[in-house]
Amino acid sequence: MKISFQSLGTRLPSCDLLVLCTLEGEKPRIPAGITLPKHGLSDLKGEFKELRLCDATAGPAKRVLLVGMGKKNELDPEKARRLGAWAAQRADALGAASLALVAHGSLSEALGPQRMGQALAEGLMLGSYRYEEHKTKKRESKLKSALVLATEKDVELGVERGVILAEANCFARDLQNKPANLLTPRDMASAAKSLAKAGRVQVSILDEDDMKKLGMGLLLGVAQGSRQPPRLLHLHYKPKSKPKGVVALVGKGLTFDSGGISIKPALKMDDMRYDMSGAAAVLGVFHALRKLDVPWEVHGVAPCSENMPGGQATKPGDIHTAMNGTTVEVLNTDAEGRLVLADALCYCVSKIKADTIVDLATLTGAVTIALGHELSGLFTASDKLREELIAAGEETGERLWHLPLIDVHKEGMKGVFADLRNISGGDMGAGASAGAAFLASFVGQTEWAHLDIAGTAWGGSNRDWTGGPLGSGVGTRMLLRWLETR
Repeated sequence: MKISFQSLGTRLPSCDLLVLCTLEGEKPRIPAGITLPKHGLSDLKGEFKELRLCDATAGPAKRVLLVGMGKKNELDPEKARRLGAWAAQRADALGAASLALVAHGSLSEALGPQRMGQALAEGLMLGSYRYEEHKTKKRESKLKSALVLATEKDVELGVERGVILAEANCFARDLQNKPANLLTPRDMASAAKSLAKAGRVQVSILDEDDMKKLGMGLLLGVAQGSRQPPRLLHLHYKPKSKPKGVVALVGKGLTFDSGGISIKPALKMDDMRYDMSGAAAVLGVFHALRKLDVPWEVHGVAPCSENMPGGQATKPGDIHTAMNGTTVEVLNTDAEGRLVLADALCYCVSKIKADTIVDLATLTGAVTIALGHELSGLFTASDKLREELIAAGEETGERLWHLPLIDVHKEGMKGVFADLRNISGGDMGAGASAGAAFLASFVGQTEWAHLDIAGTAWGGSNRDWTGGPLGSGVGTRMLLRWLETR
């Protein structure tokens, strides 16, 4: 679908569906030339999510959709995104090929023109996302174009940026939703290489021999039970001007996680296609960086592997050595994400020499028990980094909640037969904090944050633009916001 901007003049363009928003306590603003039946506006309160569809009796629009946006003082980007999603979804359901959305002046007053345009464009594109790549009879969307109409020229800049961010999110979702037989570590490498064609992004791929030379025993230990060889993806972006610093984004890339010898229950094991969602988000960031300019040198690192119970698979109790020399006893092979991330973090510290590292991983079921599917867990010792990331999450609708990471969690990860163990002992609980505590051993003094996205990467409530039970692409837009505003 093509999304574009047009200045709102005295004459409206012809369209199959015209979308107008109305606020609680205000009369709907009907553009000149549009005539609606009297009953179409009766009892319209403007409450949030109130929808009213009317056939236009005169004017360039065949139908008009009135959307309640609630109270003016409660408007935010999330409501604007949902407005865009409702417009796209209703237009498609009606078989409309074109829609025009009039951006209410109050939206611009509350959010600012550019911010409003971005949120509307994100909602329009993300609300119309569907994944039907492997169906023989695809249901093609009838909606081909969406036009955002507003009086402020700056709205156009927001629309353009919103399209870039939404396309990046959809790229991440497409990777997430692929079945594991069609998205192996080598396929992830191919997806990363495709991002280098535009010139702004450089990509290098490390294979098994490269990992052996670097001493990545944890990543190789996870991969050794699978016939699919692992890959470490390294993406690199430099800004046009002198960078303010070096940032590394690390994404867990388990293209399928059976649990290994500590095998998972069969129920919903197919969902483990989503165990590469952190890597998908990192690739999504670089999809957008081809067109955006942020003031940081950005590295993306994605350790990609399968975790399978083959004849050569790691056994509970086996000991492997990380890239930095730390030895780890693997007490549960289903706690594999922290192992592949550990070597990736070592790589960021010693080879990239990053000033700041942020990793994303579908790491623990415990974080879903703690926070559900609507918030990702955030772990960091940096107050500044915590505040920056939380603010970026609030702005993008990808919210974070700070969880504890204290010395008792780190003590619980000390091993009996090796330096560390990959699961906590005894009845310590706090599984999400234990996972973060393990990772903390591999970042040294580097500023670092860990995002546990196991609850938010898929299966969340459907906020119209978020994807519902499928992949959400969580992290892509939030990290881009953070890179632009920190």
